[in-house]
Amino acid sequence: MEIERKYLIHRLPEHIESYPCRIISQGYLNTSPVIRIRQDNDRYELTYKSEGLMARQEYNLPLTRESYEHLLTKIDGRLIRKKRYMIPLENNLTAELDVFKDELAPLILVEVEFNSEEEARSFTPPSWFGEDVTFSGKYHNSSLSQT
Repeated sequence: MEIERKYLIHRLPEHIESYPCRIISQGYLNTSPVIRIRQDNDRYELTYKSEGLMARQEYNLPLTRESYEHLLTKIDGRLIRKKRYMIPLENNLTAELDVFKDELAPLILVEVEFNSEEEARSFTPPSWFGEDVTFSGKYHNSSLSQT
């Protein structure tokens, strides 16, 4: 089960370059239900996500680079490219800050994953977080992939 909250970001936190960063490219074979392929640095995977906004089932399967490249020719919509910064928060939480590239720039979103829905509902975001868009399907990457 994936339980997360998502927020818009209007300005990057200070010293963003000091946090670990991953380079991600992902495309969608299907958007309902979500079937996604992703390259995350040198890792490749296929992901299934069930319907839902704050909480949904998620299954990840490893792919080879060759399988990823083959499936890449079959994606529906745009390939999403982004830099993901991993920023530690209080209570052992991590902000996954995505800086989108190409036609989705200058969009910046941040997600925080939780162990329970109760923990997610009681979360108080840091002051640098913007509008809570958790319950807006508009900001799901699967929606953003549609041209």
